[in-house]
Amino acid sequence: MKNLLSAKTKSFLSFKQSRLNWVILYSSLWVSGAMAQNTVPPQPATDDTSSQQHAATDNSTNHPTKNDGAIVVTGRSYADGVTRRAFGGGLMIKEDSPKSKSTLTRDYIEKQTPGLNPMQLIALLPGVNSSDSDPMGLTGGHTSVRGMNESSMGYILEGFPLNDVGSHAVYPQEIVDSENLSTIQVAQGSADLDSPTVSAAGGVVNMQMIDPAKKMGGRANFTYGSYNTFRGFARFDTGEIGNSGTRAYFSFSDTHEDLWRGPGTEKKLHGEMKVVKEWGKDNKASLLVIGNNLDNINMPSVNMASWQKYGKGIMGGPVSGIANTVYSSVYTGNTKANTTYYKLHPNPFTNIYVSAPVHLNLGHKMTLTETPYFLYSNGNGGGAYWQDMNKMSYGSQTMSGTVDGQNYGQTLLYEPSITKTYRSGSTTKWTWTSGINRLMIGYWFEYSSQRQTAPYSLLNDDGSPRDKWGGGSHVILANGETAEYRDNLTRTFIHTPFIGDTISLLNDKLTIDGGVKISIINRQGRNYLPDTSTGKNINQTYREVLPSGSIRYKINDEHQVFFSVATNYRIPMNTSLFDSGAYVAGTGYSNQAVKDLKPETSISEEFGWRYHGKLINTSLTYFHYDFHNRLFSQTVIDPNNPTSYYSRSINGGNQTTNGVDFEIGTRAIYNIRPYVSAEYIDARNRSNLAASASGVSAILPTKGKFAPQTPRYQVGFGLDYDNGHIFGNFSLKYVGSQYSTFMNDEQVPSYVRMNIGGGYRFKSWGGLKSPTIRFNLSNITNKHYLNYASGLQTNAQYAKALDGQMVKGSAPTYSIASPFSAMFSISSGF
Repeated sequence: MKNLLSAKTKSFLSFKQSRLNWVILYSSLWVSGAMAQNTVPPQPATDDTSSQQHAATDNSTNHPTKNDGAIVVTGRSYADGVTRRAFGGGLMIKEDSPKSKSTLTRDYIEKQTPGLNPMQLIALLPGVNSSDSDPMGLTGGHTSVRGMNESSMGYILEGFPLNDVGSHAVYPQEIVDSENLSTIQVAQGSADLDSPTVSAAGGVVNMQMIDPAKKMGGRANFTYGSYNTFRGFARFDTGEIGNSGTRAYFSFSDTHEDLWRGPGTEKKLHGEMKVVKEWGKDNKASLLVIGNNLDNINMPSVNMASWQKYGKGIMGGPVSGIANTVYSSVYTGNTKANTTYYKLHPNPFTNIYVSAPVHLNLGHKMTLTETPYFLYSNGNGGGAYWQDMNKMSYGSQTMSGTVDGQNYGQTLLYEPSITKTYRSGSTTKWTWTSGINRLMIGYWFEYSSQRQTAPYSLLNDDGSPRDKWGGGSHVILANGETAEYRDNLTRTFIHTPFIGDTISLLNDKLTIDGGVKISIINRQGRNYLPDTSTGKNINQTYREVLPSGSIRYKINDEHQVFFSVATNYRIPMNTSLFDSGAYVAGTGYSNQAVKDLKPETSISEEFGWRYHGKLINTSLTYFHYDFHNRLFSQTVIDPNNPTSYYSRSINGGNQTTNGVDFEIGTRAIYNIRPYVSAEYIDARNRSNLAASASGVSAILPTKGKFAPQTPRYQVGFGLDYDNGHIFGNFSLKYVGSQYSTFMNDEQVPSYVRMNIGGGYRFKSWGGLKSPTIRFNLSNITNKHYLNYASGLQTNAQYAKALDGQMVKGSAPTYSIASPFSAMFSISSGF
């Protein structure tokens, strides 16, 4: 595998060396074509919902002229998939589901910075609080919906589950290139019965890719901007191959970006392929392959004291401990201060997704859908550790301080945290429609193997690790084994049968859905670290019956109401099952296993109203949740080594949440399409939580406090203008303050983020289809702010417990939002 990856990397580097020639050639062709245009604008397309999947793939579709009051439309869609007919500039569609859903389309996606990850793209939707830490989203990000973060949401791409099978984390920079995205749908309340996810207590994010075009062609774009950002993207569509009904596309992107705080560069190489075959009546088979290789530097989090003292950090300067907010660019030798040297904090990973959804028309009003999938992933978040190796031990297992015959004593060690995952599964669904009834029966099965290691290893003379993947000379225990921060294997078996029925009454005015799924999850783990508190072998099984139901009633063609109720659950992170971390004499490992941690369960209800008019589309939804054993993902800093950290599940007790979501968007009013979303939420803890610090353990009065990571208010505003040639857009998102502790004694302040973009779309000329120039400016006020509380704590300050004891607080940690950036792009179909 290593040799294969090396060959692949050489191929990517070859492409990188030639990309300047691509830019020069493409630019000359594009400019010559653009200068030859006349100034007659192309006509807008006809609709936003029925043509979205095909708008980006078939550039020759023509439709009759329509006149809807101020809306005048004719003609065709563009090579980039823009229709100019979408509600709110592509931030809404006409939704008919019996529960809350919000969907954005290519009309919005295409006008954003090319290559943004899905979390960045959904930021304006109701209930969505999205954060990033770099302009292009290459270092990932976080999202919460109605106060539940991404590990409580299911992320699915064409039937493929994207959440990490162990931690439920989502790495949005790995998923898909934005040019190949057709739609992103956020179901804020609950997942559908057939959704292959075990973490969707707070809903699901569904993504669909465009289909290959029926005519041969493709797209290319190039982006350059702030922080030496360069990105190139190219896609080739084969068109239909003969009369076989088969067509495909192949795409590749190369992205480079300097870190905006601290030293280092991010590099992402990404390839995608989709093959589609259609035959007979409603028979379709697809094959999707997505490959991703990214090499960047972990972005450090920051506590409040550090943020208030240093802000975004002293760029490029040496730092001490975690007092600053950037890693050091200078290596001054094998000393404790150099644990923050940036080359000791790499974050490389490689992954391959494969999915092959098949839809078969069996006749007799029966269909069969089969979605098999496979994932290979190998990732690493590196860290550094200062240790006296003569004193380092794991219970009875000690180290001599000698490696390769040399006695090191106190030394700086490299500590990679490696996760290698093999994951395979399939969702099978049989559907039968008879009269007013639609019956669905299905089964989801998955098997995964996840190996997690963290071997301590030595450094080169320049401070870089001898092998950033943890190879090379290791620190060896007295029993001859490699010393590691963690060393475990988790095998997960998922069995989920489900059945649902839909009844349509009153000429489809009334739709009633009901169903149930049974989730059975078995985790078999083995901890290879010595002297653990739980022994070597771990076996944990979770079972839950999850019924759901919903009703949708159409009052008339414009108004409809809906009600839904669903049960959800989420199992703890697999890291909760294992001891790990530094070994402390007398107390064991710094991260102790919690085998009896219960799954999170919830009951959610929604009641909503929608209006679908010729000009306006709007929805209003009231929601209510009751949580038991509310699980929060917590990033914990190792007190013995501040540059090392790990994630774990913590039980936040019971919680009740009430709130209202709202969104409204219009079709074009003299080429202008506004959009507004808003949310109010009240989320309250219903349990008092235990806390311990400095030898004091007690129960804190957290009952009635506001839930952390949950902004009380959010408002989004989008404005889109497009007359066929000139287009522009503006977005604003207000996010209220969010607590970072269960005692509500520290918080992320509220903030406003504004972005603006615009460009010019030329008429097609020769082989160039809709050539376009575009600019995108993000965070236009260059506001520096915290945007996410990653390291939750029970209390940040001294707090009085129920028994009168004073419990010392611990500092929560935060991520810092990306700054102002300017990106300029040229693109065209061909």
